[in-house]
Amino acid sequence: MNELKPNQANSTPLTPLTLIDRAAIIYGDCPSIVYKSTTFTWAETHHRCLRIASSISSLGIAQGDVVSVVSPNVPAAYELHFAVPMAGAVLNNINIRLDPRTISILLLHSESKIVFVYEQLLSLVSQAIALFPKERAQAHPVLVLVTDEEYDHNAGFSIKPLTKFKGVDKKEFVTNYEEMVRKGDPSFNWIRPKNEWDPIVLNYTSGTTSSPKGVVHCHRGSFIATMDGLIDWAVPKRPVYLWTLPMFHSNGWSYTWGMAAVGGTNICLKKFDGATIHAAIRAHRVTHMCAAPIVLNMLTSLTSDPDPFSWPVHVLTGGSPPPAPVLLRAESLGFIVGHGYGLTETGGVIVSCAWKENWNKYPALERARFKARQGVRTIGLTEIDVINPTTGESVDHNGKAMGEIVLRGGSIMLGYLKDPEGTSKCMRKDGWFRTGDLGVMHPDGYLEIKDRSKDIIISGAENISSVEVENVLYTFPAVNEVAVVAKPDEYWGETPCAFVSLRKGWTENPTEREIIEYCRKKMPHFMVPKRVVFKDEIPKTSTGKIQKYVLREIAKGLEQHCDIAVTTLTSRL
Repeated sequence: MNELKPNQANSTPLTPLTLIDRAAIIYGDCPSIVYKSTTFTWAETHHRCLRIASSISSLGIAQGDVVSVVSPNVPAAYELHFAVPMAGAVLNNINIRLDPRTISILLLHSESKIVFVYEQLLSLVSQAIALFPKERAQAHPVLVLVTDEEYDHNAGFSIKPLTKFKGVDKKEFVTNYEEMVRKGDPSFNWIRPKNEWDPIVLNYTSGTTSSPKGVVHCHRGSFIATMDGLIDWAVPKRPVYLWTLPMFHSNGWSYTWGMAAVGGTNICLKKFDGATIHAAIRAHRVTHMCAAPIVLNMLTSLTSDPDPFSWPVHVLTGGSPPPAPVLLRAESLGFIVGHGYGLTETGGVIVSCAWKENWNKYPALERARFKARQGVRTIGLTEIDVINPTTGESVDHNGKAMGEIVLRGGSIMLGYLKDPEGTSKCMRKDGWFRTGDLGVMHPDGYLEIKDRSKDIIISGAENISSVEVENVLYTFPAVNEVAVVAKPDEYWGETPCAFVSLRKGWTENPTEREIIEYCRKKMPHFMVPKRVVFKDEIPKTSTGKIQKYVLREIAKGLEQHCDIAVTTLTSRL
């Protein structure tokens, strides 16, 4: 049979964009997006995506150009996951919690041609563009404004005039987003990828203020990640999905495209707290949602205990394992919590804690311990292992031998944009993707993460580079040495904790409050240390390396100051 070769019929590029064409046929009259008083059907969402893609294409966007989005979870953010690549462009979702300097770096690095910006984040993007160096003035992207408007199915949107925005030159905008929808062609023949390895999205990881790491995923990888996520989570047809996970986090773990595959109803929330989420779940009878451990804490820490749901609400969480008490409280309210592991580089969750029936016989705390493990590879991932990073050999599967987590599979990124050195460091010649995360493999084949290389702190689903925080702290005049580690936090999962030694002979030593306020002026608020501990000497090894594992143990015993302001997930809105 070796003479049989691929042909035009069976080699059409895989892409998640085809899912919305299918959704319009099967689920055309079913609700697709619900936001405030507006409800769209899948037929309407399909037409709107085609119209936006048509308008983007008419602006002279070439295939492979980057189009950025700075927006919370509103309908436009969802539609652009289809519309931007349908125009042949590469979608770049930017974290709305970043500061102007970081966003400026990302826009320059990606060479973004258009930025769709939500109205309440306009000043953030304007400040970012104002920081462009003079020699890059021509790199100014076109801004398109996304506004909140009420939709009448008979009259359409009542579009807000651009003159509403004081201090903004209207020439910066092509038009209002809804005007682009209105002018676009609903029969637009969207631009299919020439090759399934063509890029579809560009997502930036943590560490972008110093050396941007732009993760590039292809159409094929995103399609695999989408199908993998639906199958592993056993998502049924026509689920009701609540968007608490930001779509700018790895494209909502690929469930942006996934909801089209199953005809789901996307319930969009611009901002939320525990009470808002509970109300939305009951109002729309939500069946599925992805959430960081912090959101689980929101759901289980209301001032008055809500009644348990009369139907199961499936919650998929990632990042730091949720504390056992939070898991138990969530389950008592009717939430079915699943825990997984993934990276920006993998396009979604690629390891999940597949539940075994016989684990139900164990006491609640023991069950929570099982659920906190990251688990086994999902079916879309080819291989996973824990290896000795020096020898490349697998470590013993005894739950104790620690090594680096390595992966193989179709949803892994193409590489880092404009960073061949960074790409080659993690994409080794041995065929494995080196995650840099450290873990153990248990005798039953389940993975458990133990530590993270480069000391990434996961706080409220945000990745924080301890090195970046340390660099800012070192600019404080009185600081001699500093080390930042993760401190466990019941609300955020982890928060940065800074250990500081001061310069000898300094006339007036700073207080913890002064250093925290200094950091708040220098970096995004979610990166600011929540505790600062002063030490005469920071512990080191005999070779002079800071012993961060010692500091982590100290941080575990520290209480959180109640008078330090906490930045909420929606503080920019």
